[in-house]
Amino acid sequence: MTGTADVLLSEAAPSHLDRWAARVRASAVRSRRIDVLAPVLVTLLAGILRLWNLGHPHALVFDETYYVKDAWSQWVLGFPANWPSDADAGFITGKTDAFLSTGSFVVHPPLGKWIIGVGMWAFGPDSSTGWRISAALLGTATVLLVYLLAHRLTRSTVFAAVAGLLMAVSGLGIVLSRVSLLDIFLTFFSVLAFLFAVLDRQRHLDRLSRLGLRTLWGRPWLVAAGTAAGAATAVKWSGLYVLAGLGLYVVITDALARRRAGAPMWPWDALRQGLASFVLFVPVALAVYLASWAGWFATDGGYDRHAADVSPATGVFAWVPLPLQSLWIYHEAIYAFNVGLSTPHSYASPAWQWPLLIRPTSMYWHQDQVGQAGCTWAGSCVQSISSIPNPFMWWGGMAAIVYLVVAFVLRRNWRHAVVLLGVGSAYLPWLMFPDRTIFQFYTIAIAPFAVLALTFALRDIAAGHGRIRRLAGQRIVWIYLAVVVALSALWYPVWVGMPVPYWFWLLHNWVPTWI
Repeated sequence: MTGTADVLLSEAAPSHLDRWAARVRASAVRSRRIDVLAPVLVTLLAGILRLWNLGHPHALVFDETYYVKDAWSQWVLGFPANWPSDADAGFITGKTDAFLSTGSFVVHPPLGKWIIGVGMWAFGPDSSTGWRISAALLGTATVLLVYLLAHRLTRSTVFAAVAGLLMAVSGLGIVLSRVSLLDIFLTFFSVLAFLFAVLDRQRHLDRLSRLGLRTLWGRPWLVAAGTAAGAATAVKWSGLYVLAGLGLYVVITDALARRRAGAPMWPWDALRQGLASFVLFVPVALAVYLASWAGWFATDGGYDRHAADVSPATGVFAWVPLPLQSLWIYHEAIYAFNVGLSTPHSYASPAWQWPLLIRPTSMYWHQDQVGQAGCTWAGSCVQSISSIPNPFMWWGGMAAIVYLVVAFVLRRNWRHAVVLLGVGSAYLPWLMFPDRTIFQFYTIAIAPFAVLALTFALRDIAAGHGRIRRLAGQRIVWIYLAVVVALSALWYPVWVGMPVPYWFWLLHNWVPTWI
C-alpha cells in the first residue's frame, strides 16, 4: 500500500504543479494582452470622438480666422502674410490664395502654424477637415501620452487606463482637438516633455546608484525633454514655463538624491550636475525654437525681417548677425503686445476664475428655425461649440489637485510632485496677468495633469482601509466614472456642433455665466 501511495503521489504532484504553472502562464498572457489593449482602446476611443465629422462646421471657428489663414500663407510663402479684411468668406469657399505679399504681425511663434499647414497641404487648404486634422491627431496622441505618463508614474495598467479614459472623454480635450487653435499643440508637447523628464529621472537615479555620485552626461531622455519643451515654446511662449519648471525639477531631484545618498559635498556635486543638465536641456530647446523660424529667416517678406538693417545694434551686440537682431526686435514687439493685451471680450475669463468654471468660451453658434436647413424640432435648432468641460470631471479635478497638495505635504511622494508641477507650470503664471485678455480654454494645458490628480484621488478612495471601506470606495469610484462618461455623452453634441433643439442646448448651461 505504501508503494502504491508513493506512486500516486509522485504522479499527482507533477499534475498539480502543471496545472498551477498553466494558470500562471495564462494569467501572464491575459495581463500582457490587457497591457497592450488598454492604451489601444483608450486611444481608439479618443480618435473616434475627435475625428468623427471633423469638417463640421465648414466655417472659420473662433480664432481659426487667424491661425488657419496664417498657417496657409506661411506654408506658401514661408511667413504669415496679411489678408484682405473680407478674406474669411472667400476662404471657406475656396479662395485660399487671396493673401498679400506683406508680412503679418503674428504674436505666436511659427511651429503650431507649420503643424496646421501640414494638414492643409495634405487635404487641401479649402478643406475644413484639412484645417483641423493636425489638431485632431495630436489631440488623440495627447490621450496616449497621458496613459503612458500615468503608467510610468505608477506601473499600473488600471491607473493608466482610468487616466486615459478620463482624458479621452474630456470636453476640453475634444473641443480643442476639433478646432484649429494652437493650445492642443502646446498641450501635446508639454505632456511629452513631462513624460521624457520622468523617464530621465528614473534612469538618472538608477545610474547614480550604480556609477557613483559623479557628474553624469549621458542623459538622452533629458535632451528629449528639452526638445519637447522647446517645441512647446515654439508653439506658444507659455511653453517657457514648462521649460523652467522641468529645469528646476531636474536640478532639485538630483540634489535630493545626492543628499539622501550621504554625499559629503552634495551641494557642490549638485551644482556641477545642474550645470551639466542645463547644457543638455536648454540649448536644444533654444535650437528647436529658432528652427521653427526657419521660413522667416529664409525669406525676405516676414514681419520685421529687416528691422536691424535700418537700425543695427552697436556696442557689445554689434557682432550678432542682422537676422537675429531683427528677430530680437520682432520679439520685443511680441512681448509688448502680449503683456499689454487688454481688449474687452465677452468671453474673457481671468485665471482666478478658471478653477470655478465661471466663463467658458463659446466658439461657434448657429441657429435655424423650423424648416430651415433640415430643422424639424419645435422651436429652433442650435449648433454650438463650447469649451464647457465635463463639469463633474473639471470640479472633481480641481478638488483632487487640492487633495494632492495636502497629500504631497504629508507624504512627499515624487509622483504627486510631478503632477503638481504640471498644474503649476500651466496655471500659476497666468495669475500674474489679471488684466490681460485670456480665456477659459487655455486650461487645456492643465487638463492632463488635473486628470492625473483626479486618478490619484480615485485610487486612494478605492484603496480604503478595511474590507468594507475598500468595497464602498470602489463602488464610489465606479459610480463616479459612470456619471462622468454619461455626462460626456450628454455634452458631446454641444462640443462638436451637432444640430440640437434649443431646449437641449439650454439644458447644458447650468450656470448663467455659461451662456
